[in-house]
Amino acid sequence: MKAVVCTRYGPPEVLQLKEIETPTPKKNEVLIKVHATGVTVGDCRCRSFTLPAHFSILTRLAMRLALGLTKPRKPILGFELAGEVETVGKDVTRFQKGDRVYASTGMRFGAYAEYTCLPEDGLMALKPVNVSYEEAAALPSGGGVALYFLKKAQIRSGQNVLIFGASGAVGTSAVQLARSFGARVSGVCSTTNLELVKSLGADTVIDYTKEDFTKRKERYDIIFNAAGKTMESECRKVLAPDGTYVSVFEQEHAKVRTEDLISLKELVEAGKIKPVIDRCYPLEQIVEAHRYVDKGHKKGNVVITMVHGDQTGGGGK
Repeated sequence: MKAVVCTRYGPPEVLQLKEIETPTPKKNEVLIKVHATGVTVGDCRCRSFTLPAHFSILTRLAMRLALGLTKPRKPILGFELAGEVETVGKDVTRFQKGDRVYASTGMRFGAYAEYTCLPEDGLMALKPVNVSYEEAAALPSGGGVALYFLKKAQIRSGQNVLIFGASGAVGTSAVQLARSFGARVSGVCSTTNLELVKSLGADTVIDYTKEDFTKRKERYDIIFNAAGKTMESECRKVLAPDGTYVSVFEQEHAKVRTEDLISLKELVEAGKIKPVIDRCYPLEQIVEAHRYVDKGHKKGNVVITMVHGDQTGGGGK
């Protein structure tokens, strides 16, 4: 099978497309034929080992030990995928051959390959029936993380919620999810993304290149920092007295559960949320995909499409 292998930390060019042996599932695992995977900011950080500036020395050391000292411990990167169950181990009961699934691989990585194995009790669920494999592959990171932090903030109907970084993978999901909870949503983004964020259901869209939202008179019950900046002290100026600030850059990482994937599936099938895809690349162009994500200007998600055998591209529903 084809797989992208990362042999050392560095720029996108360290990613190499190779032919390797297709894995065999253990008795509690399923072998997934991967149709699509995502290129997230997290993937790029694991490739280059660049961490947010506010991470402590101890956190950096722990991450280095977990990921690998001089090169990635798991050379096939990739956190999220959508595909089809090819075979199942003898003890597997949740899934069967032919099931269309989507999943987060977590620290197992392995999604940058035509096939990968995951335990049946891993972070995996049947994919939404009304979206493509590419769209489903974009859900675990963006949608899962957004759902986790909005639930952590105890979002409820009628609240005033502000999403900073509303045009990114997490932000585009957060805007739609907050609306589905019945909140009034303000989205902060750049000029070029105003129409996108408005189309996702934001009641108010704030252009940060022209206005500092922390100087507005409005107060927010929840401020969700879904962007790459640490700005808690500034955000608290516009928090309601009992308001909650949450950020994707908290030391506590999002703990997405299988139940969350099932909830996202139901929301997608109900038409309440839809993954936003910026660009799709074939596996052979994964270096270009990483270069694009490294620039920090993507809208929603960047996805890699796998082509198997007689496929002509573009994952089906």
